[in-house]
Amino acid sequence: MISNIIFFIVAALGIGLFVWQMRKIAHNINLGRDKKISGDVSTRINTLLLVAFGQQKMFKRPLPAVLHLFVYVGFLVINVELIEILIDGLFGTHRILGVLGPVYSVLMAINEILGLLVIIACVIFLARRTVTKVPRLTRGPEMRMWPRLDANVILITEIVLMLALFAFNIADQKLALLGGHDLPGAFPVSGPLVNLFGSDVPTLQVIAGIGWWVHIIGILAFMNYLPSSKHFHIIMSFPNVYYSKLEPKGQFSNVESITHEIKAMLDPSYVVPPAPEGVDPQKFGAKDVEDLTWKQLMDAYTCTECGRCTSVCPANLTGKLLSPRKIVMDTRDRMEEVGHAPIIFAPAHYKEESERVKVTEERTLLRGYITPEELWACTTCNACVESCPVNINQLSTIIDLRRFLVLEESAAPAALNTMFNNIENNGAPWAFSPSDRFNWADDLFITSKN
Repeated sequence: MISNIIFFIVAALGIGLFVWQMRKIAHNINLGRDKKISGDVSTRINTLLLVAFGQQKMFKRPLPAVLHLFVYVGFLVINVELIEILIDGLFGTHRILGVLGPVYSVLMAINEILGLLVIIACVIFLARRTVTKVPRLTRGPEMRMWPRLDANVILITEIVLMLALFAFNIADQKLALLGGHDLPGAFPVSGPLVNLFGSDVPTLQVIAGIGWWVHIIGILAFMNYLPSSKHFHIIMSFPNVYYSKLEPKGQFSNVESITHEIKAMLDPSYVVPPAPEGVDPQKFGAKDVEDLTWKQLMDAYTCTECGRCTSVCPANLTGKLLSPRKIVMDTRDRMEEVGHAPIIFAPAHYKEESERVKVTEERTLLRGYITPEELWACTTCNACVESCPVNINQLSTIIDLRRFLVLEESAAPAALNTMFNNIENNGAPWAFSPSDRFNWADDLFITSKN
């Protein structure tokens, strides 16, 4: 009875703390501007099933995709055993789902096989990060100490959780054998290791108890670590993919107020809608996180920090400062700086300044975290958007920050300002009068005639 009360307190604290953190994260995402989401619901559900559940975009790189699939499916299926542990812990039962009979045996067998595959995948991922040091996982100013440590903490924690589960299953099976009764379930991995811990009953009971408690407390602790971690994408990827952009990738959004002004210029009878009362005029583009939309801020919390976007960015590949991954990570860091502390381990709040690129003393997203040089290096090719496995739209944030530079500060590069002036004066990017636009045709006609 005492153990049930202790379990209830531990579970309530873990779940309650996670809910508290999710409320903080929701507050931070709502710092952004409102954005109307349109599009066919069935198309969105289909995208969700293919990209988020089906891991469609991961398989552009087969090896990490297969390893990630082991971890992903293992995470989903092993939660069945988590449900059983919660019921057993609250009501003092033991393997309560054993009443499912053959179904339970199949579930336990799949759990153990997937648990082993999770351990293997995590060990390989650790080797890729610490031994072979895959460039996209280790290089770049954004991949400072915390992101590297965070990835290793996640992988080691998952290995420990699986080992604790196996220790519990091994000891539990041996206790059942010594007690002369059958244990429900099938255990293809731990079954052959049933004699690993010997035959001393008190020792086996301690090992089983430690394995059981480490597994459940580890899961609750890991759940509360998620908001501090890149692994938060296991939660955020589903809503982020559902609300992802359905329009063609090359289709940019328009500034509504400018659209109204242009319509009025082209059609004198067009009536510009009045601005809402009590609402400050919206900036052109974005200078800080409050100027971005809630969807762009959700993107920042969904980033897996996998570096696929940066690894295909032509600007980054040619030595420019731009890293699409850094844009997203900087947005998240600035959002946490502006909003309430959303997480327990708050790495964005406690990093030393030396851990990221020092820009200026201005505490805004633009210039405080992201330089104009990074933004103007972007070719708007959408390679980063296409490669992201969770449908983050890095380009939309880059475009909004560039819009602020152009429309609010007139701080475009000289070459662009020249082009803008030519378009305004000549109706084309070139410094020729409209009346001279077809002179080349006359020259060509004379040349061909001669």
